[in-house]
Amino acid sequence: MAKRAHLIIDGRVQGVFYRQSMKEMANIFGVKGWVRNLPSGEVEAEIEGDNSAVDNLLEWCRQGPPAAAVDFIKIDWEEPKGNLRSFTIKH
Repeated sequence: MAKRAHLIIDGRVQGVFYRQSMKEMANIFGVKGWVRNLPSGEVEAEIEGDNSAVDNLLEWCRQGPPAAAVDFIKIDWEEPKGNLRSFTIKH
């Protein structure tokens, strides 16, 4: 069973290696998708994978890397599309 989520991550999440760390964790958990910085200072991501893999990545996202301070994550659940082949950092 797979699931997909669109995330907006708020807090001290830019300039702390959040995107690179999220990519590494997504690869460890086997989650596909992308992550990018927003001009507002938030981080946006689209993730898809097996239920437990997505849950594990979401749990990591709540903390982020050591220098991050996550205040809030807005999660919009979507239907899995199966169109993501890897996990990338968008610029």
